[in-house]
Amino acid sequence: MSESRELGRALHGWRDRIAPATVGLPAGGVRRAAGLRREELAQLAGLSVDYITRLEQGRATSPSAQVLSALARALRLSAAEREYLFLLADQPAPGPGQLSAHVPPGVRRLLDQLDGSPLSVHDAAWNLILWNPLWAALFGDLSALRGRERNIVWRHFSGLPSRVSHTPEQEARFEAAMVGDLRAATARYPADAGLRSLIKDLRGVSTDFVRLWDTGIVGVHESDTKTVHHPDAGAITFDCDVLTAPGSDLRIVAYTAAPGSDAADRLRLLDVIGTQTMTEDSTPGQGPSRPSPSRSS
Repeated sequence: MSESRELGRALHGWRDRIAPATVGLPAGGVRRAAGLRREELAQLAGLSVDYITRLEQGRATSPSAQVLSALARALRLSAAEREYLFLLADQPAPGPGQLSAHVPPGVRRLLDQLDGSPLSVHDAAWNLILWNPLWAALFGDLSALRGRERNIVWRHFSGLPSRVSHTPEQEARFEAAMVGDLRAATARYPADAGLRSLIKDLRGVSTDFVRLWDTGIVGVHESDTKTVHHPDAGAITFDCDVLTAPGSDLRIVAYTAAPGSDAADRLRLLDVIGTQTMTEDSTPGQGPSRPSPSRSS
């Protein structure tokens, strides 16, 4: 119980030090403290307000590693603070043989400051970790998705809906790079059970994945173009670049448009409407009602 109380105090303290504006939340209304409210932390971490309350009051005593990782990201903890959080919860912090979803402060600032381009952050297995508001406006609000639904490789090879379409040549390059990334990740993170399970399940749902994996194909991420089919703004073609954050093995995917281009004009429109839809038959997070794109992400 002593450790549970310490965990609650630490969470409350970390919550109090974060100004809502730094995480993209409005700061209006009467606040007893300058930091985040419990419901705001719950929203950012994808948890219930009741669970946050029980954690802070010491009544929830065994949060999972997934919950702790979500809290660490939402609270913008440093590497040392994240390790302390796991210690307080009596959980082993992810070791060097396991995937890490920790986002360094510099990467967070990058998302905060480059708000004119859709950006997303993924771990070494291509699990979606973070995205900025313009990315959500382009691809839909995916905050409700959990587990495999947030994995780009799984979404592609299992045929889940996507707003992105590729030419056959682009798709071949995309698949080679993704399979190559997973193969490299298995070598760097041999102790990660989730990664092994992902590859096993991919082999079970996709003969294309099996073929590429068994042939030992290796691909690299190069600058390319992607066409995104938005239900309101239509088909928009962007330049797409994949950046790797040094020392963290995170992938940052950036969609950019040349100044003065049609894509730039449509991006400004999306910046205004956000995740709203302008037609009755458009559903946030769903693929377009226009001709269906291929299953690439």
